[in-house]
Amino acid sequence: MPRFFRDDEKLPSRSASTRYQGHFLSFPYTVTIKDAMNLDSLLISDDASLLEVLRPALEKISVNIEVCAASRAGNDLLAKRKFDAVIVDCDDLPNGFDLLSALRQTQSNAKSVAFAVVNGKTTTQQAFHSGANFVLQKPLTPLHAARCFNAALNFMVRERRRYYRHPVEMPLRITLPHNQELTATTTNVSEGGMAIRVLGKLPKDAQAQFRFTLPAVNISFDLKGQVAWADGTGHAGIRFVEVPQSSQHQLEKWLTDHFQNEIPEQLQGYAALP
Repeated sequence: MPRFFRDDEKLPSRSASTRYQGHFLSFPYTVTIKDAMNLDSLLISDDASLLEVLRPALEKISVNIEVCAASRAGNDLLAKRKFDAVIVDCDDLPNGFDLLSALRQTQSNAKSVAFAVVNGKTTTQQAFHSGANFVLQKPLTPLHAARCFNAALNFMVRERRRYYRHPVEMPLRITLPHNQELTATTTNVSEGGMAIRVLGKLPKDAQAQFRFTLPAVNISFDLKGQVAWADGTGHAGIRFVEVPQSSQHQLEKWLTDHFQNEIPEQLQGYAALP
């Protein structure tokens, strides 16, 4: 039987062996290596018939689906997790339309591809004005769902590529103000920054020069970045603040090559740089 969670219930924690968290349906699903780089979507709805149409359409294009049956639980999850696509039942879920409107204000999902599901109350124009990228009309047919998600797939893959972090260890030299130098090792790199392990103390919000050479391609970078966070144990996050255009292109190409090797084969054509 489907299990529904009330707004006042604590959300179950996500585990490596569970794809559906139990916010809507409760049954085991084993995640394989092939699934690991699938796109992730969140449906916020308590409409079981809607899920029956959406789930096969999404899984056919390598998009995992998780479900919250209440708007507050969905809002809490959006504040904690990043999703490539968010589907909101605007008219049949209490506070659903407000949740769609608030989506663009969240830190994690401000740029996620948003789908509004409407049922006679919210107009298409209102849904787009509130931040929806696509609108689905109830009663939703499998054909309409498939066409909509196929049209949106390019945007979902691009969003995944934008925040993709490639795990890599490479040496890094940091020059702080007053010519103080530190050595560090990266743990992952993205288009906008990197996570590092550093020998020494990095003050939060400090700006510095970061010098590193990408492995395999032997391309050197000298970028200005800012310490976004530091935990006091040698781990820190760096946000790039000044990147020359040529360096940005080289970094994006290097990341895209790795990204394409990790995502499902049917999505690889959508990951190419524009």
